[in-house]
Amino acid sequence: MSPAVFGHGALRLYLLSLLADAPRHGYELMQALEQRFGGTYSPSAGTIYPRLAKLEEEGLVTKTVEGRKATYAITDAGRAELAAREHELRDLEAEITDSVRRMASEVREGVRSAMRSLRADLAAAERDARDDARDAARDARRDAREAARDAQDAASDAPRSADEPWTFGFTWGTGSGSSARAADSHVPNPGSPPVPSPGPRPTPPAPPSAPGPDDRLGARLAAHDIDLRLAAFRQEVRRLARRDRTEHLSADAAARVAAELDGALARIRDILR
Repeated sequence: MSPAVFGHGALRLYLLSLLADAPRHGYELMQALEQRFGGTYSPSAGTIYPRLAKLEEEGLVTKTVEGRKATYAITDAGRAELAAREHELRDLEAEITDSVRRMASEVREGVRSAMRSLRADLAAAERDARDDARDAARDARRDAREAARDAQDAASDAPRSADEPWTFGFTWGTGSGSSARAADSHVPNPGSPPVPSPGPRPTPPAPPSAPGPDDRLGARLAAHDIDLRLAAFRQEVRRLARRDRTEHLSADAAARVAAELDGALARIRDILR
């Protein structure tokens, strides 16, 4: 509360009325004013003590010092002034009552405003928590889907044992029974004669001038075997690159892989000329 609550000379008069009840220390006067205003106003020492000194100077109060405490008491002159201004004191009490009501209303409005702000903050925090939970659930579902895909890719891309060659139902030149079955599965005409299983790869003889049906079938099977191996090779390279990508695949490593692929292509081109 600002000092404007007390008009000119009003605080001086009210201090006289408090001292008329009983002598008091300066701190006791401050406490009495705070209680009168219901805690909405707490006068400072810089407000009270200068006025008490002025009242003492005018002979309206006396000060008795005991140790470090000073007790103020009203004098006869102070009582006379208080009686002469009795009507002003009644008006002052009414003004103080109105001031207390006004300040209490302001305090209540401040509390209501603070509560509204607090409820708004709580609602915003609850909304943020819901959004965070929804985002976390969405991210968890996405991570689960990606983990499932990675597990599926890892299962399909799992390398065979070191002693087992990469074959796909037909191994060119192995002479195994599976090769014969794969060869049978690629015969377009079921009425065609069965193709015998090839034996160990011999030194290629000079190509005949007019290849027969068996030679054409063998060539198709060889091309098919190459296609399967190329698909497996491509899948394995993609798996390795996808794995290393999470470990910051460098441009240098990518360039080296590209150079190896170019070299392999050049060697294959020489073989197939």
